[in-house]
Amino acid sequence: MATVLPAPPIVRVKSVSPTWRRFRDAFRRHPMAIVGGVILVVMVIVAIFAPWLAPIDPEAVSPVRRLKPPSSTYWFGTDMLGRDVYSRVVYGARISLFVGLAVAALSTLLGIGIGLVTGYVRWLDAIVMRVMDGLMSIPSVLLAIALMALTKASVGNVIVAITLAEVPRVVRLVRGLVLTLREQTYVEAAIAAGTTLPRILLRHILPNIVAPLLVQGTYVCGSAMITEAILSFIGAGTPPNIPSWGNIMAEGRSLIQIAGYLLLFPGICLSLTVLAVNLLGDGMRDALDPRLARRM
Repeated sequence: MATVLPAPPIVRVKSVSPTWRRFRDAFRRHPMAIVGGVILVVMVIVAIFAPWLAPIDPEAVSPVRRLKPPSSTYWFGTDMLGRDVYSRVVYGARISLFVGLAVAALSTLLGIGIGLVTGYVRWLDAIVMRVMDGLMSIPSVLLAIALMALTKASVGNVIVAITLAEVPRVVRLVRGLVLTLREQTYVEAAIAAGTTLPRILLRHILPNIVAPLLVQGTYVCGSAMITEAILSFIGAGTPPNIPSWGNIMAEGRSLIQIAGYLLLFPGICLSLTVLAVNLLGDGMRDALDPRLARRM
């Protein structure tokens, strides 16, 4: 009689998607990208839990504690109105991150819509891109200042002004990608099969430009935070009653010789946050670009 051998045990292998594997390997090769991600996560946590992390109301005025230097009681000191600078810096993270993320999202969405159409419709491309070239000829900060001069100071108007200044750069990126992708074989096959234009744009072209747009979005986010701080610093950004890093530095610029900490601490937070966003963008670029992945 033949001996029946027991069946070998079934070993379940956990599969890892190629995209996640590329992300993991790219970030392992770029430890600074991990550092940037950690810093950004910390800043987001600080912004979310600002009411619990700030020991004092950021708008509480007290003439008794005017211009107190940093100490165990007031970690970042106090300003000329006696407000706790640490509490104001913590709440200022909300404004900077909100403006940066909102501008990145809005400019990316508008850039996708305009860039897809102008990159595929030739006669519309000649008209729209000349307008975009005219906007790009003006520095984004000056364009945002000009737009804010026409409206009143508010967070919403700051977001709109910076978005309009950043959209042309996203549009040019999307247009360039569309001009390259429209010559690919699979797009020509879809045209030959009678596929409608919206379907070609949304199904065959849009998925192939997501990766570069994610990377561009991180740079737009960092640039928007810097522009918001500049606008607030010169008095054309968020209202003075709203604590933001630019407003805190603007209030302390006249006291830089006797209370330099008013500019030091919000400036460090702004620099670290923008640096973290850019480092994270570099890591995403290396993870999502197949050419860089093959080269490495």
